Amino acid sequence: METPSEASKQADGKPVKPRQAVSTGRFALGTASSDKKRTEGSASVGVSRSSLTKSTSSVNAGSVQRRSSTGSAGKQQYNGVSDVANAKKASPTMSDGTKKSKPLSASTISSKPSMEKKTCLVSERTKVDVTKKPAAKASPTTTLKKVQSKTESSNGSSGSARRVASNTSLPSPRSSSVSSNVSKNLGSLASSTDKGSVSSRRKSSTADSRDSRFMMLPQVDFKASDEVRLDARGHRVRSLKQLRLTNALEVLDLSFNDFKLPGFEALENCKVLQQLYLAGNQITSLASLPELPNLEFLSVAQNRLKSLCMTCQPRLQVLAASRNKISTLKGFPHLPSLEHLRVEDNPLLEMPHLEAASILLIGPTLKKFNDRDLNPREAEVAKQYPAHTAICIRDGWEFSSPELAPDSTFSFLLEQWKNKLPQDYTVKKAYVDHPFEEDLCRCHFSFTNLGSKGEVELKYQWFLGGQTPTDFVPIPGALSEVYWPKREDVGRCLKVECTLILNDAEFSPIFAVSLPVSPGTGCPKVINLAVNGELVEGNILTGFPEIAWCGGTPGKGVASEYLLVLSNSMEYTLTMDDVGRHLKFVYTPINLEGLEGEPACAITDVVKKAPPKVFNLKISGEAREGSKVSVSATVTGGTEGSSRVQWYKASSSEFKNKHELEALSTSKVSKTFRIPLGAVGHYIVAKFTPVAPDGEIGEPAYAISDNIVETLPPSLNFLTVTGEFCEGQILTASYGYIGGHEGNSLYSWYLHEASSDGTQKEIEGARSSSYTLKCDDIGFYISVLCTPVRSDGIQGSLVSTEVIGPIIPGPPTCVSLELAGSMVEGGCLTFHAEYTGGVRGSCIHEWFRLHGDGGKDKLPADECLDLSLADVDCRIELVYTPVREDGMQGQPRRVISDTIVPGEPKGLNLILPECFEDNEISPVKTYFGGKEGAGKYTWFRNKEKLDNLECDLVAASSEVVGETLKYKPSLDDVGSYLIFVWVPTRCDGKTGNPSMTITDAPVMGAFPSVSDVHLEQKSSDVYCGVGIYYGGYEGSSLYRWYRESNDGTRLHIDGANSETHEVTDADYSFRLVFGYTPVRSDGIVGEEKLSEPSSVIFPELLKIETLIFKGNQVERETLTAVEQIPSNEIQQHIWNNYKEEMKYQWFVSTGLGVDQSFEPLATQCSRSYKVRFEDIGRCVKCECFVTDVFGRSSEVVSAVTAPILPGIPKISKLEIEGRGFHTNLYAVRGTYSGGKEGKSKIQWLRSMVGSPDLISIPGEIGRMYEANVDDVGYRLVAIYTPVREDGVEGQPISVSTEPIAVEPEIYREVKQKLDDGLVKFEVLCDKDRTPKKAQVMGHLERRILEVNKKRIKVVKPGSKTSFPTTEVRGTYAPPFHVELYRNDQHRFKIVVDGDNEVDLMVQTRHMRDVIILVIRGLAQKFNSTSLNTLLKIEA
Repeated sequence: METPSEASKQADGKPVKPRQAVSTGRFALGTASSDKKRTEGSASVGVSRSSLTKSTSSVNAGSVQRRSSTGSAGKQQYNGVSDVANAKKASPTMSDGTKKSKPLSASTISSKPSMEKKTCLVSERTKVDVTKKPAAKASPTTTLKKVQSKTESSNGSSGSARRVASNTSLPSPRSSSVSSNVSKNLGSLASSTDKGSVSSRRKSSTADSRDSRFMMLPQVDFKASDEVRLDARGHRVRSLKQLRLTNALEVLDLSFNDFKLPGFEALENCKVLQQLYLAGNQITSLASLPELPNLEFLSVAQNRLKSLCMTCQPRLQVLAASRNKISTLKGFPHLPSLEHLRVEDNPLLEMPHLEAASILLIGPTLKKFNDRDLNPREAEVAKQYPAHTAICIRDGWEFSSPELAPDSTFSFLLEQWKNKLPQDYTVKKAYVDHPFEEDLCRCHFSFTNLGSKGEVELKYQWFLGGQTPTDFVPIPGALSEVYWPKREDVGRCLKVECTLILNDAEFSPIFAVSLPVSPGTGCPKVINLAVNGELVEGNILTGFPEIAWCGGTPGKGVASEYLLVLSNSMEYTLTMDDVGRHLKFVYTPINLEGLEGEPACAITDVVKKAPPKVFNLKISGEAREGSKVSVSATVTGGTEGSSRVQWYKASSSEFKNKHELEALSTSKVSKTFRIPLGAVGHYIVAKFTPVAPDGEIGEPAYAISDNIVETLPPSLNFLTVTGEFCEGQILTASYGYIGGHEGNSLYSWYLHEASSDGTQKEIEGARSSSYTLKCDDIGFYISVLCTPVRSDGIQGSLVSTEVIGPIIPGPPTCVSLELAGSMVEGGCLTFHAEYTGGVRGSCIHEWFRLHGDGGKDKLPADECLDLSLADVDCRIELVYTPVREDGMQGQPRRVISDTIVPGEPKGLNLILPECFEDNEISPVKTYFGGKEGAGKYTWFRNKEKLDNLECDLVAASSEVVGETLKYKPSLDDVGSYLIFVWVPTRCDGKTGNPSMTITDAPVMGAFPSVSDVHLEQKSSDVYCGVGIYYGGYEGSSLYRWYRESNDGTRLHIDGANSETHEVTDADYSFRLVFGYTPVRSDGIVGEEKLSEPSSVIFPELLKIETLIFKGNQVERETLTAVEQIPSNEIQQHIWNNYKEEMKYQWFVSTGLGVDQSFEPLATQCSRSYKVRFEDIGRCVKCECFVTDVFGRSSEVVSAVTAPILPGIPKISKLEIEGRGFHTNLYAVRGTYSGGKEGKSKIQWLRSMVGSPDLISIPGEIGRMYEANVDDVGYRLVAIYTPVREDGVEGQPISVSTEPIAVEPEIYREVKQKLDDGLVKFEVLCDKDRTPKKAQVMGHLERRILEVNKKRIKVVKPGSKTSFPTTEVRGTYAPPFHVELYRNDQHRFKIVVDGDNEVDLMVQTRHMRDVIILVIRGLAQKFNSTSLNTLLKIEA
């Protein structure tokens, strides 16, 4: 919204008194059409036009009233003329602050001098509170302000000024019935209804109300630039389709019309539209308003809007929406450039902190709210709301106080998110830290899990928005929990989306929004500080700081350790003094500008001492087998704990690594060790692992003995005999050897007759450490002698055991068991067994068959077993149980044979059964020779039965017909004999001698039948019946044809007894069925089989060869599509007998060339098509197809015209609209055709009733004509000459009205005055007759016009100092007449004769018409036509 310039501000800031206005009782608002007129208006109107300024709305002659479309009409606005006039002083405007001055009323004016007591004309739209308003510099850079300063035809609240007209003519009311599509040529026309709708918005005083009829809506001059501005204000426009909107339109005023539906799609092409006025309509929604990239001003006041939901308007600066029904901010649009928002007189004003909510939704661009500067307190309140408040408001959150907003908005978001999260998960927190430039910004998301199990992962994505939380775009690579805002992010909001991933399932994201990014402080700070390195004595520690430079230039910092052990270094080496202590790393960041940040510190854990270490390790003791040795060492690194020692042996006194050692013991705490035998000949090695008291383990150390381990002389510690003293058992000499490694010690075994008898007998061959007792040893005692021998051959002392015994017999035992015999199918098996264990008794033997799957069958057999087919591929098991003579049984012994192999394959029996056609036969045969395999089978066919079945003879005289076991005789076999040859084959492929047999009788044929009976269509009218015969050889089979109707009724076709059938007309709409009765060659008749019915028989489809057009391919001409049919006999026959209906569809082309396509014309479905205006330059296509009596359609055939040419210009349906009275507005209407209409010619004329003469009305060549009293009794005639845009003219057409009648109210008043015969009228006379000088109120004087039936007289009234004077007097004799001024509805001229005439003026057109009609009525005897006749008054 514009504001006055600084130059227009008064020095003291006080309101200026309004200038006095002369009480003329009328004024008019006009329009200025050039910058020159605006300059003159601002520079010179101050004195000469003071009498025309409005006393309550203007405070300076240079300022003008601006119409407001925002619902508060008449507020003072900036006069754009001041920019053109180099910022000359203009009137200071009043603000809407707390100090308001009362409106000037009639009582206030009455206290002024007599000049001010005259009636002051105040329009209903100018009576507002005049208040003090601060001035501001108007920037000339924006498009909005440029339009306001250049054009005054834009009559909305855009800051464009309307200057007061320099003449005193009052435009007459216009008929509201005239459509608004002609308003562009005629300007803004206001009817009495329009005036009432405007005046009803303000209550006016009694003194002002009588002059309100002079008010009308301001007009816009389109003479200069009617392509960029359109004023259709107050014309009851119901739809944008009534207007002609151009792409160059910049200002559009549709205020105070009859819009009810939100149909704004037509504005989509108005890309340069800057100002749009929609006030005073009945609009309920702005949802269809398209995005207008250059729109800067929008007024939708005084409508029925319930919300401001609409598309984003990127350059909108002023939005006026007062006096609506807006009750919610839900869906509030994104308006990034909005500076002024007005929502007065809306239910929304009941919302607390509405101004703060507007600041949150619009952002820092908002400067004014409800025509006031922003309240600083509301701005502070807006800062107390969470960053996501604007998003919640747009989504429907109920705005509340800032104290409740954090919890309320979070609950609102939780309700929206509850369906986006896994079951049992809720959001615990979701917010973003306040971001600063180049400083760490972290988002915080956490969830509450009420029971779900699974692995949870969070994924992040950061977005960058605008100054308010809108227009977010993803930030590439910003996918972590933190983000570092950049310098270009300052002033813009951040948004982060958090996506919860549960068990690899990704859910919809939730979000958090930040406040706008604040500029960095420039002071660096430490975000994270870490110390790396092992806290052990002697190691090096390194500090790693993470710095946020906050807008400054990165530099270096200062580092130091606790107790200042080191400074200005990032590394530190641990010493003995640090053991058991903490280290503190302090880092102070400093940027290149020298700005020092707050120091940060990091404290380490306690420094540990170094691990324990071993020195002076050695082995003590004698290196001899069985001796004890010990190890000693010095341990550093604190007090020694439970150190560990492990013993090894080594083959050399010098070993390279521990892998060469062989362990002799495990790791133990004990430091002593007894040398085992395994260490003899090796060096002893001790591994010492130091251990601190706290369990810390150091590096191990090794010590090796000086000498290898020595050995002792060979000897035995003990010697005993172990084992069971029973026949067949093994006795073993057990002993304990010492003295190095044992060599081949010497043994000898002896038998004794008694335990005390010294007689002994050495057992021959018993020289080992063990001996097996034999049957001959039963009853004797036994002993063993041993001489120990070392590995180097040194022998020790002989040692003997005591005599042990006696030896007892063993259990019965089968020592060996073997099978004998042929292991072939048909063979016999026997066995041989060896027995031990006393005297042999009746031993037991059992035969078993072992299967390959583990099964086992017991066989009934004696000592011999005969092998059968069941034994083939199995093994035979013999279980032999030894039995002693005393009945004692020993352990059974088993022996298993090899797998039994089959015998040679052979056929034992072969028979063929009786054979029939297609009956499968299977030979009866018997096989021997193991498991039968896939034998070789051959079937022969022979016409004769052979007696001698020799292989060569059969092969030579017969035909091979099959090679499988089973065979199905075919038709070829009927009457022949079948011979079957079988070569028996074992499963392993071994074959035997072939066997053969022959049938007893020849093969018999099957019963005749037929299958797969069906129809084949050979051509469009020929069908063939086909079937497959079966049952011997076919004889003379029977064929029949049937017709089948839709209800299934089947009728035989007489004479149709062949395999083919030619379709006749009688077959149409029926289905054909073919009957096939099979007959065998021997006369046997089978059953008739019918085919499936054919599809319904129809004649050939109707065809259309081509489609041509008859008629001229010109607009308004009728094109007729004519089809051409084929000339062949079939098509001619079908067209003549079976054609049902022709169907057409017309299309019109869109696009050109390869992009050309056709759109159907839904209502154009006849043979003919009348070419329309819209078809000019486009191609017309007609598609046609024909249907037959059977409901079938032919293929679609189409034809396309050349581009349609325009027709001869023509006007039809020409008529004149109007109510028939002399005060009405008449408009000529007609339907034009013949290309695009150009500047068609229109001429208005008058025609006397009953006379063919036409009287031209000069200057009336427009589409509309405003009647006057001169037209009473005449017919109005309009001659319309249509002209195409290329200048071609058509035939002129005329239309006329009924005779024009007097308006009823005027008619009654005139009739009354004529009846009186003497009338006096009060009129005004212009005392200054200077030609071409605009009349102003100060030049008019009062006169009395006296009229009677004989004469007329104009009298100047008397005063205190003078008497009445007659200025003009005369009769009605010619040349007496009364003239009208068409450009001024208040003036008329009375001409008495060539020397006496007078110009008079009245206040209203109504009064003027009454005066003229009364004068003409009284002067009727001099008229060619009686006025009584014209007025229809009886004489």
